[in-house]
Amino acid sequence: MTTQVAWLAPICALIGICVAGYLGSWVLKQDPGSEKMNSISVKIQQGAKAFLMSEYKLLIIFMVVVGIVMAVALSPITALAFVTGGVLSAAAGYVGMHVATRANTRTAHAAEESVARALNVSFKSGLTMGLCVASFALLGLSLWLIALVFGVMAGVAPDQLSADFMTLIHENVGMVEGFATGASAVALFARVGGGIYTKAADVGADLVGKVEAGIPEDDPRNPAVIADNVGDVAGMGADLFESYTGAILAPTILAATFGSLGGYFATNDLVWAVVTPVVIAACGIITSIIGLFAVRTKEGAALHKALNRGTYLAAALEIIVIFCIFFMWNSQSTEAQPIWLFGSVICGLVAGLAIGKITEYFCSDKYNPVHKIAESAETGAATVIIEGIGTGMLSTIAPIVLVALAIIGAYTFGNMAFPNAAAEGGIAVGLFGVGLAATGMLSNTAITIGVDAYGPVADNAGGIAEMAGLPEEVRDRTDSLDAVGNTTAAIAKGFAISSAGLSAISLFVSFQATMHHSIPDFSLTLTDPMIVAGIFIGAMMPFMFAALTMGAVSRAAHAMVEEVRRQFREIPGIMEYKAEPEYDKCVGISTTSALHEMMTPGILAIVIPVVIGCFNPAMLGGFLAGAVSTGMLMAIFMSNAGGAWDNAKKYIEQGFHGGKGSEAHKAAVVGDTVGDPFKDTSGPSMNILINLMTIVSLTFSPLFIAIQAML
Repeated sequence: MTTQVAWLAPICALIGICVAGYLGSWVLKQDPGSEKMNSISVKIQQGAKAFLMSEYKLLIIFMVVVGIVMAVALSPITALAFVTGGVLSAAAGYVGMHVATRANTRTAHAAEESVARALNVSFKSGLTMGLCVASFALLGLSLWLIALVFGVMAGVAPDQLSADFMTLIHENVGMVEGFATGASAVALFARVGGGIYTKAADVGADLVGKVEAGIPEDDPRNPAVIADNVGDVAGMGADLFESYTGAILAPTILAATFGSLGGYFATNDLVWAVVTPVVIAACGIITSIIGLFAVRTKEGAALHKALNRGTYLAAALEIIVIFCIFFMWNSQSTEAQPIWLFGSVICGLVAGLAIGKITEYFCSDKYNPVHKIAESAETGAATVIIEGIGTGMLSTIAPIVLVALAIIGAYTFGNMAFPNAAAEGGIAVGLFGVGLAATGMLSNTAITIGVDAYGPVADNAGGIAEMAGLPEEVRDRTDSLDAVGNTTAAIAKGFAISSAGLSAISLFVSFQATMHHSIPDFSLTLTDPMIVAGIFIGAMMPFMFAALTMGAVSRAAHAMVEEVRRQFREIPGIMEYKAEPEYDKCVGISTTSALHEMMTPGILAIVIPVVIGCFNPAMLGGFLAGAVSTGMLMAIFMSNAGGAWDNAKKYIEQGFHGGKGSEAHKAAVVGDTVGDPFKDTSGPSMNILINLMTIVSLTFSPLFIAIQAML
């Protein structure tokens, strides 16, 4: 029965892919608008395709090199899984960008009729990406898991099943870890590369266009405007693809690790523990599809309510389905009470929803934090930046407290589910519940990405409306969608960051348990100076990563600013609409900068944990603990500060504090340009960073063990 339930995952993933195909084809059938609108959209499509193809050429080289290293150092099957994860991650990004860069002009044309119709087009485009991300990740991961379980069962004699099954599952789980490593690595490059691309263009366009030249956002006279619109959708969904994969995988690996140690699970319970996370994720795809039908609005109605309605409906249905899953497991278990694990999942789901509301409070222009930043703009850019930094720092308190409560609650329920399980090496089975909390938090990833990814499409639509000279009310409608999109994007980042923290904890525990199982005297205590040193080095990692990515944006933006200034200076007639800017030059700067600058941070995230692990695995344990702690804080701080700065600017543009063109508006634009790499480059990359370093450490743990055995 258990193995039959496992097949729900690839089946639901295929259903999700089919629905994504239907939604994507529906979007592409919509009217793209006038010839001028369509020609602008084609330029954006060409820029996006050129960037992706160039990026993927580099990633192919990277994957081949790392795959060869894995095949030699670990196993060919792990290397194959690594490549599979990377390919599916890249495929999800390609499909999402393909639809998004064509939905922009269709959304702009729909906005000529009503905001409700524009929301329908842009949200279906976003959900296409959401379903692709969730379905591609789940399909690959579930098939590797099924191959693992069935492969082990086929290789074990029936009379030895209970004795050998658990050990063999743990010994062969590396294939699944390889898949997650590939997915995470490509997602990191996509997020960093896309973030550098878009923010170089965005900062250059804003500083020279808005502040220096005094022309509107997305004005066709601005040479960086096409690159800015290309960048809006570059790397979208990459952070949640990685977090989603990690959230499913973390409890699975933890279960396999616990099973190999003995004293934790009966064989049937272990099979359930391994497959339950993918089954929960499978049901989340179906509930996300159902949630689509609740996202409807009327002209003049609150847009965020329509989006929240779809999210809450999907969450309510997911809760019911998850209870049924654990009820089935409970009915087949003889030595445990898995129904209590339902509480662990609810802890994660409730914490995720609460963190989303807190993020909305700090980032939405409906609430006081953004209003205070807008008010501070009246005294200049410096006070905008100070107020925004303070807001971002303050916004970390409640999410971290909620994550801590979710950990405690999920751990407690996990222990209640397995009351007879003995701790091994100081590790209690309740931590399996913590891993399931992360799964619960991202179980509805498809619709979470949908309400996130529609925002950049609406932003692109506004740009096309501006460049095509559509009536002002069209831009007002797309701006209203974009403003809500900024908040929903911040909420999605809150989910990704929080779940990444929970997943990283579970993967960290798996690493500790794996090392302790093979090296009995392995322990992580603060009395060991190597571990303390590792904690400090790990705590530094997110800061170094942020510095590298922020510096990359700064250098790329500098080149962009100089190019825009050059064109304004050397091409006569641009400001009078008598000459067309050289858009391709700015697209080329963003592409070259992104591809050049993304490699160093991405490679360091993989190489540093491996080097430290080969030198001293205990030091690596401390390194991971430090990186996870500061990485979560940095991610929340940067994402929320950036979102608040952006919406403060938009709040002023609505007519408050002097409106567009005022001194306060210019100060808010400066704050927004500082926040751009915060929220779209460095911040959302942090959760990928901490998960990637943790899963790399776990994947290469056999190598660390072998090196220690030789010493």
